[in-house]
Amino acid sequence: MAAAHDTPSAALDSSSGAELLPLRHTSATMKATGTSRPSCCANAPSASSTSLGDPARFGVLTVSDRASAGVYDDLSGPAILGFFGEAVASPWEAVYRVVADEQPLIEAALKDMVDREGCCLVVTTGGTGPAPRDVTPEATEAVCSRMMPGYGEQMRAISLRYVPTAVLSRQTAGIRGTALIINLPGKPKSIRETFDEVFKSIPYCLQLLGGPYVETVPAVVAAFRPPNERRTAKPLEQQQAQ
Repeated sequence: MAAAHDTPSAALDSSSGAELLPLRHTSATMKATGTSRPSCCANAPSASSTSLGDPARFGVLTVSDRASAGVYDDLSGPAILGFFGEAVASPWEAVYRVVADEQPLIEAALKDMVDREGCCLVVTTGGTGPAPRDVTPEATEAVCSRMMPGYGEQMRAISLRYVPTAVLSRQTAGIRGTALIINLPGKPKSIRETFDEVFKSIPYCLQLLGGPYVETVPAVVAAFRPPNERRTAKPLEQQQAQ
């Protein structure tokens, strides 16, 4: 049996009293199932109690044969979680999984994150190039009812500032139900180069889909909304719950 990774202690979901599963699992679990079990991380300590935003659940899916087999630690998924911790001011939690570059596994994870876990936003990393086993865009299209090609176009334009091989990326985005699914690059450096800019439009997209009002930290990412779509006070139900 493969050796277990070091596992941080589980966090406590203060809203429900339920224990949130740790972020990382044994490589043996990943090998046996093709995917890690769902896991969550609590919202960032920097999330403000005075935030005007709604609680949100995000999905983070790393697509990698070697990371799913425990050959090396996944760095890309944690980089996305780190971005959420820096950029999102309203309460959030995340479901994080790692799967191999197999289209059925990717599709199943995306469906489960949206349909069962209730994620309003699922971010994938890896598997977007032209290699035969790069099938994340195909899996994304297969589970979405409508595509959002502008996100892929924007990310390629951003990445072209840094490397000419950005044209090889096939990243895309789409809508499943009321959730947005978006493909990011596989390297942590590229993730931050693109996501810091792309995320500016995502909170309003989620709002238009009927999802939560996600508030950002302006110094990290200044989310754009039309003036008449910006909150100036907490909704009545939030005020009554406090």
